[in-house]
Amino acid sequence: MCTVCGCAEGEVRIEGRPSHGQEGNGGHPHVHDHHDHDQAGHHHDHHHHDYGRGEAGASVPGMSQSRMIQLEQDILSKNNSYAARNRAYFEERGILALNLVSSPGSGKTTLLVETLRRMAADVPCSVIEGDQQTSNDAERIRETGVKALQINTGKGCHLDGHMIGHALEHLDPDEGSCVFIENVGNLVCPAAFDLGEAHKVAILSVTEGEDKPLKYPDMFAAADLMLLNKTDLLPHLDFDVDLAIANARKVNPGIKALCVSARSGEGLEGWINWIRAAHAMQRIGHVASPAAE
Repeated sequence: MCTVCGCAEGEVRIEGRPSHGQEGNGGHPHVHDHHDHDQAGHHHDHHHHDYGRGEAGASVPGMSQSRMIQLEQDILSKNNSYAARNRAYFEERGILALNLVSSPGSGKTTLLVETLRRMAADVPCSVIEGDQQTSNDAERIRETGVKALQINTGKGCHLDGHMIGHALEHLDPDEGSCVFIENVGNLVCPAAFDLGEAHKVAILSVTEGEDKPLKYPDMFAAADLMLLNKTDLLPHLDFDVDLAIANARKVNPGIKALCVSARSGEGLEGWINWIRAAHAMQRIGHVASPAAE
């Protein structure tokens, strides 16, 4: 189970192939409301329930903070061993792997489709799609002519290193290619799970609000690049681009930011140039590595 949210891992399907794991139970801890009274004696409730307090940064009924920390360390350690294998796989073959993360509805599939249309003719590409259910996004990717493999996580809310390892066996990406991993729409758990990627790319739609990086700091702290997406809608919104970037840099001073729109094409050249530069660096590392000699 994921100690961040208690999601289960027992219903994973990789293109029709079930993978069985242990199913975990989530829960809602009991907390006490805090009350006070004003000078007139009126009763007020302050409903600020902070379940993230404590060393573990989470709360599960009947489980101590130390036990939660140990469980999370065990899960992440196991995941990291799978991620290390994936990373070695990518490096040995000169493959650039990008982990695309966002909340649901950020437009990352549409953006990815347009990205592939513009660059797949020059650079071999493939896609691993993560969703709880359906293969809709993988089918959209395949319509571009790029091979894609769907992972359905069932009750799980993120991809992990083991799932990606299995997916790579079936996908068999070309040497020197780009592999895009479109993670499950979630700004919490995917931040903690390394998949072996070279970079996490956080996609934030301008319809979501400038404070998302402050609300979900772990994700933006883990990302190397933030894409502010759907910028064609800016004339109709009160979204402050500079504030969104400043908020992201409060939690990650080194994060890069690009403004993009799949609909208008704004910023796509800069985004694709960033991918090409990262791909070139991955290829240089492949050529220079002992495994490539």
